[in-house]
Order: sequence, then structure tokens, then C-alpha cells
Amino acid sequence: MTKHLLYCPLLGLGLYGGHRGKRWLRNRIKIFKQFVVPSLLNQSNKNFILWISVRLEDRNDSMIAELKTWLVATPIKAVFTYSGVCFWDDKYSDEEAHNRLIGAIHGAVPGILEAVGECDYILMTIQPSDDCYWGGMVEQVQQTFEASKTLQAVGYKKGFVMDYKTKSIAEWNPTTNPPFYTIRFAREVFIDPRRHVQYAGIKSHEYLTALNLQHFDERGFLVGIHGENISTVFNHPFRGADIDPLALEMFGLAGVEPLVISTSWRKLFMRRLPHGWQRKLRYWFGERFAAKLYDFLRS
Repeated sequence: MTKHLLYCPLLGLGLYGGHRGKRWLRNRIKIFKQFVVPSLLNQSNKNFILWISVRLEDRNDSMIAELKTWLVATPIKAVFTYSGVCFWDDKYSDEEAHNRLIGAIHGAVPGILEAVGECDYILMTIQPSDDCYWGGMVEQVQQTFEASKTLQAVGYKKGFVMDYKTKSIAEWNPTTNPPFYTIRFAREVFIDPRRHVQYAGIKSHEYLTALNLQHFDERGFLVGIHGENISTVFNHPFRGADIDPLALEMFGLAGVEPLVISTSWRKLFMRRLPHGWQRKLRYWFGERFAAKLYDFLRS
């Protein structure tokens, strides 16, 4: 028996202690409800569990509590865990990233076991909180693993990119391995933090080729652009040809309204710059200055 988790790391990833402020969280939850949830409800096979992880200090956050209550009223079965991000966070040194991952998995296991119940295998699909999959993803992933007992992972190499504020859509052609993948675990490996990390503790999705991996030919994912992204913009080198908006039907987003959120003047200015300049400024002001100031204030 196999259970399928769609893993959404909502809080805890990367700089600033894994939390970029109340406005960021409010906007991200709105994006999640408006775009990601319709794409999940559009899945032809709904035999999956949505797994949302946050940090321990977010357990009593009112916005997280409201999201949990809101999801209960949908057809989606969801589980929340409160121990941080359960994949490798490359914003930390290897040693610290390893220890953080061990601790996060250890803290998440009780909630996951209660959600999945008895099973032999667990599929873990990365489900970003602001990106979407085409409607046949769950069915395709499950059928592919059923057909091969030796596969360890499957994923998509190409997809689309959508500006949520204008509903413009284009091809997305990454030159690196994108983070839209699923790993199959034996149950006893998944629930043992050290075996889990040893099996799939790859340093990032770009190292996924270390596993026995199969890529699908379909453009199976949609990268969402909304002005609150950490690094991705619509005018990106990976962007390809513009696509007819009718393609949004395969993601369950044809009828969705354009996104309206508040964005800081700093981000509005940044988005007008060439992609290369954005990366440089983000590195110097984010990783070199703001992150160190944040760590100093916390210490």
C-alpha cells in the first residue's frame, strides 16, 4: 500500500529565520488559496494528503490557524507539522543543514504517521506554496511508480510560468533540475530521520540525479510570479515563448481572477531592473547585509 504526500514548506525555509514578515505571510496565504488550492482540486486523482510544514513558533500564529480551519472546509485532506522544513536547506552550512533536517523530520513524523496510517511506501511530492501542477500530475506519478519497482524519483524538467497579476503565461525552460519532483520512500526509511536523510538528503533539487530518476516529457508545472517571490521573476532567462491563456485550463486556473496584493516600493523597483542586477542586489542586501542584521538582533 502506498500513500502520497504533497509537501508544502510554507514557513521555515532560508533567510530571516524562515519568516519574511506578516505581510509576506498574508500575501503568500492569499496566493496559496487563490491559485494553488484550485490546482489541487483540479487533480484527476485526489488520493493524496497535503502536508504543510511551519516552524514551532508558528503553531499559535492566527493566520496559520485560520488557514488550517479553512482547509478543513475543503475536500482536501491536510496535515500540519510544526518542526520546520523537511528537506535540505542550502542557505546553511552542510553540518547545520544536516542537523536541521534531522530535527525537522524527527518532529514531523508523529503527525505524518497519524495522517497516512498503515502503508508500505510513502511518495513525497514537493508542492511549493505558490506554484501549481497540471491536473494529471498525481495520477501520472502514482501510475509510474506502480509500473516500476526500482524507480526512486520522478520529476518534470519543463513547465510554464504565469504572472498571477496579469494572467500572462509563457513556457518555462530551466537549464537546471527544477524542484518539481516526487521521491518514493519505504515507510520504515521515511519515518527514521537518519535513514531518511541518508536516502534523500540531497543538498538541493539540482542534485536529484543522485537517485534513480525518471523525467516526464509533459510540461507539468506552473511557476507563479506575483512580486513576492524570493528569486524568480517573469522576465527570467528561463522564460520561453508566450502561450495562449487557454493553457491555464490544464491547471484548473482558467477562471481565476488576477491577483491583487500589496507590494513594497523596494520590490516594485527591483522588478523593473534586469534579472542580473536583481540577483546582485538581492545577494548584497539580502544575504550579505539584512540576514546578518537579523541574526544580530536575534542574538
